[in-house]
Amino acid sequence: MMRIGVFSEDHKLQPLLSSALGKEFQVLLESHEEGITQMLSAGRCDVVILDLDSNCNSIHQRIACCRRIAEHPVPSVVMADDSLRPYAIELVQLGAHGHCRKPPSVRELKAMLSRAHENASFQREPKAEPRSMENPGRVAGVVQPTLNSDVNIGKLAIQCDQMIGHSQPMQQVYDLVRRVADLNASVLVTGESGTGKELIARAIHNTGARYTRPFIAVSCGAIPETLIESELFGHEKGAFTGSVGAREGYLEQAGDGTLFLDEIGELSMSTQVKLLRVLQQREFSRLGSSRLVPLRARLVFATHRDLGEMVAQGKFRQDLYYRINVMRIDSPSLQEHPEDIPVIAMHFLQRYSAEYAKPMDQIDPTAMSLLQRYSWPGNVRELENVIQQAIILSRTDIIRAEDLPHNLREEDVININDFHPDGSFERQLRDYKIRLAATAVRENNGNKTMAARSLSISRAYLHRLIRLADQPMEEVLVEEDAREFGTA
Repeated sequence: MMRIGVFSEDHKLQPLLSSALGKEFQVLLESHEEGITQMLSAGRCDVVILDLDSNCNSIHQRIACCRRIAEHPVPSVVMADDSLRPYAIELVQLGAHGHCRKPPSVRELKAMLSRAHENASFQREPKAEPRSMENPGRVAGVVQPTLNSDVNIGKLAIQCDQMIGHSQPMQQVYDLVRRVADLNASVLVTGESGTGKELIARAIHNTGARYTRPFIAVSCGAIPETLIESELFGHEKGAFTGSVGAREGYLEQAGDGTLFLDEIGELSMSTQVKLLRVLQQREFSRLGSSRLVPLRARLVFATHRDLGEMVAQGKFRQDLYYRINVMRIDSPSLQEHPEDIPVIAMHFLQRYSAEYAKPMDQIDPTAMSLLQRYSWPGNVRELENVIQQAIILSRTDIIRAEDLPHNLREEDVININDFHPDGSFERQLRDYKIRLAATAVRENNGNKTMAARSLSISRAYLHRLIRLADQPMEEVLVEEDAREFGTA
């Protein structure tokens, strides 16, 4: 937990800060210079808040004291009301990380404290070379498998940053991440909900030269329309009703790092216009200000919607679509790489069994078979939830079929009596999937996007099923074997 030293004589402010910050930070209060100096010298705090109290009897001595503290290596944040703002700016010029208005916005203060600590950590770390995906064993690189598996994956990478999988679709994702990691080009990550689009964005950030800089993730769909511009661009005091102080937006907070804008398709047309200008000019201004701020961050976008279709419907600007779609990475649905289910499931088993203090390292073969046969409409996120639930419910050190949700155990037997043996198992399974795909397309009047959505599969997988309809069974089996062993 980060330790915050509060240097203040304001006895009303001290308990308020302790209450507001105490859940996320360890707050240490000090009223005298000698005490705060000893605290800093002993390394007992990570960031110090300097309160320039205009009601202080010896304000000039207080300012002189804060000047001395601001020169200390421990990062500091200056808090001052409007009358003392010039002194706060002077302290920032002397070495303080930044200043905020008194009384502060708790949200802004927390963000400023975190950035101050983060920047100080970057300065203390020795400068390192950018992380490479080709260097096995590094945290953000591609590493070889450490889990037992009866799948022959040869030399294929099984992990990239926090993404896991050895299948051909995942190898393609890893390759694209490696190619764009050190470029400043915009990247659009597409895919169904729960496939790990944010993990791809984080992998791009962590494997590139910006990995020591901030990574800020923003869900555009979770921010009310009336606040989205203020959240992205920031605002000045008085820019709109209720804005009691200036605030940095996410574009500014990202600094030299990466800003990940998830669900970009949820932005209104007016916000799309303003974002387009930012991408074109590489600069922006806060609401209520004419001062231009350069855009230094690298932007990665994501959506589960078909932006091309939205452009055709007039719901998304075509020029913005071209601007953000410089490089596109498709996040495959779990149904498109079911061969990765065992290793992903084992990853979650190890992670959450340790977190819940229930040592477990096995999944019963019957349970694993159920996991692999399930359609996973919620993708990897659903698999993660299922494994967590199974760990909690299990009475042994092994996950068994009875520990899994009922829908997983029932899915494969719902209409089993409706099938009649006719040819090999592989042929029957293929034909049934193809019939499902054809029926869905027909019922949705040829709209493949809606058909894929009705089956809870990706559009790419639907196209693959349609292509299989005209492909000889022998070629299908050869293709499946090649995909299984990573040679396709």
